[in-house]
Amino acid sequence: MTDTTIPPLVDAAWLKNRLGNATIVVLDVRTPPTGGFIPGAVHSDYATAGWRTVVGGGAGMLPDSAALEALIGGLGISNGDHVVLVAAGANASDMGNATRVYWTFKTLGHDAVSVLDGGFAAWVAAGGTVKPLPADRKPVAFHAHPRNDLRATLAEVEAAVAAGTTPLHDARSAEQFAGTAKSPQARAAGTIPGAVNLDIATLYSGAEHRFAAPDAVKALADQAGLPLKDQPITFCNTGHLASVSWFALSEIAGVPGVRLYDGSMSEWSADPDRPLQSAE
Repeated sequence: MTDTTIPPLVDAAWLKNRLGNATIVVLDVRTPPTGGFIPGAVHSDYATAGWRTVVGGGAGMLPDSAALEALIGGLGISNGDHVVLVAAGANASDMGNATRVYWTFKTLGHDAVSVLDGGFAAWVAAGGTVKPLPADRKPVAFHAHPRNDLRATLAEVEAAVAAGTTPLHDARSAEQFAGTAKSPQARAAGTIPGAVNLDIATLYSGAEHRFAAPDAVKALADQAGLPLKDQPITFCNTGHLASVSWFALSEIAGVPGVRLYDGSMSEWSADPDRPLQSAE
């Protein structure tokens, strides 16, 4: 289903007015879900259901299309459905549950997908009704129509580093970017050479239950020294945090050609021969 009028972000009021619409499926991807569910929502645990997989040195890689077709169809989601994704909404990292699954749907050619701005927290704050259990939908067929333009491969990142002309965005904390801290998913500290840092914490407000506005996203990128041209590549440790910056840059700010490197530092740093950059 492709509809350019479908917004990447919807708020609680938008969803309230459309609950019960047969073509809208609310997909709760919280890990774990607490406090109940939006009425009619189906639940699929982001951490355990199979939205990401291990491939080689990559800890959070995109699964193959057949596995995702089975996962999505098993949830009762068809190609004709508009999927609204719900994270907890506590902070930017938490919203990554929704933005990474959103990116996954987009890579499968399914454009009828939105993220609930502020997640479940925003729904509750707006007085939304809550049910104790998720819905159970009958499995249906879901067919992928994969596209490759939203994803950066290891080879493409290596080429970008060699050329030095592609903007590389490290979505992790300033400490991990500088090499003074390290995630367990990365073999070594540091970042991909030539990258600039924009911490995703600035892109989403947990207190206000909302993403930054388009102009604010662009301003933050400018402050970080991140060019919004030449098909930027965003990465983190496992492609989770980077999905938040991909979503903010590509879907909110409308920057063309933004790609997510799902292998991120877990894959890049797995080979000690690949260069790493740290603050001096």
